[in-house]
Amino acid sequence: MNTAEAPRPDVLVVGGGIGGLSTALALTRQGLRVRLYERAAEFGEVGAGLQLAPNATRILDAHGLLDEARSLGVVPERIVLKDALDAEELTFLDLADLERRYGSPYLVIHRGDLHGILLRACRRADVELVNGAHCTAYENTPHGARVTFADGTTDEAEAVIAADGLHSVARPLVVADELVNSAYVSYRGAVSFDQVRAHKVHEKDVVVYVGPRCHFVQYPLRGGEMFNQVAVFESPKALAGEEDWGTPDELDRAFEGTCAQIHAGLPLMWRDRWWRMYDRDPIQKWVTGRIALLGDAAHPPLQYMAQGAVMAIEDGWVLAEHVRAGRRQRTGHSSGVDWETALTAYEAVRAEHCRRVVLTARAWGRLWHLDGIERLRRNALLCSRDPYDYTFTDWVYGPTALTPDQLPDLPRTLVQR
Repeated sequence: MNTAEAPRPDVLVVGGGIGGLSTALALTRQGLRVRLYERAAEFGEVGAGLQLAPNATRILDAHGLLDEARSLGVVPERIVLKDALDAEELTFLDLADLERRYGSPYLVIHRGDLHGILLRACRRADVELVNGAHCTAYENTPHGARVTFADGTTDEAEAVIAADGLHSVARPLVVADELVNSAYVSYRGAVSFDQVRAHKVHEKDVVVYVGPRCHFVQYPLRGGEMFNQVAVFESPKALAGEEDWGTPDELDRAFEGTCAQIHAGLPLMWRDRWWRMYDRDPIQKWVTGRIALLGDAAHPPLQYMAQGAVMAIEDGWVLAEHVRAGRRQRTGHSSGVDWETALTAYEAVRAEHCRRVVLTARAWGRLWHLDGIERLRRNALLCSRDPYDYTFTDWVYGPTALTPDQLPDLPRTLVQR
């Protein structure tokens, strides 16, 4: 890394994933000089499909990126829940109506495509991007914060945003906690749509087959040219405390007895890799001095609400809005940002919302995987639901994050501590 000749940045962002890039872009759009460090030698994203609810697409729209995202993704017509055993349709969300309600679409997109959109936007905005930088330590300084890298080099700025993921190096500065093992494991597979056309799949819907002790997700990608599948199950080996868990033999056993549509899709899953699913217990403190956690570093969720990347995008947007609200005139080498107020407000307005998402995702995981009589009760409840009842989505898809205009309603001690 050679950043000695570059102007001192106002902010350092550690982590070049979707959360880090979207945050760097949001802060740069507020006039700040941002330097972003990524551990990998090249920028890129691992995985396949990603669901972006209206609380994310409205932010992409504000950044001027929604049209590009639409062109690379798919705007599905419905989200459909079906029973995994008999394929009975249980309930659905009308996504055209959802867009009318929330003012922004529900979009599905390849994770790599979204990452590329954000990366190109950061380059256009002159975010300084540094690869091959393994951050090993964070510390506060009298005038900001410092990061240290594996090669012994350091960098400083007025603030540091730790978007360094589930295994965040910065998180121990605010809490001593451990990962929570859900015992769920995820298999993925994105293939050409031609490979599934004969399977009678839904071409314009997100379909989720639920339970028992498993679920299976399908939806189109890349304008309908690709098809994404996700298979998730509860691992008996993990529950028994075995180390070798989530293996393909468990995948096959988990979906025995499920419907024909799932059995047609299972052979197309990537069987040489799988993702063990962890989260962490929610925390209310995300900030220490001028160092702030963001995205999975602060609130890693299970995938059941499809809000992991969305919450990270929201985090960056909300932080940038509080920076804007507290911005003073730039003087000399100072950004003119009242960082104490901005970071305190960011933590105050985001932590409770993200706590609710993390805990609700856990609850949805239990609901989707019910078995026996509880499965039948769940199915009856879902079948009786009014598809146009948005009680369970208003709080998450609507504009729930507090804006700077609402900040005076918060206790003054929160913004002056």
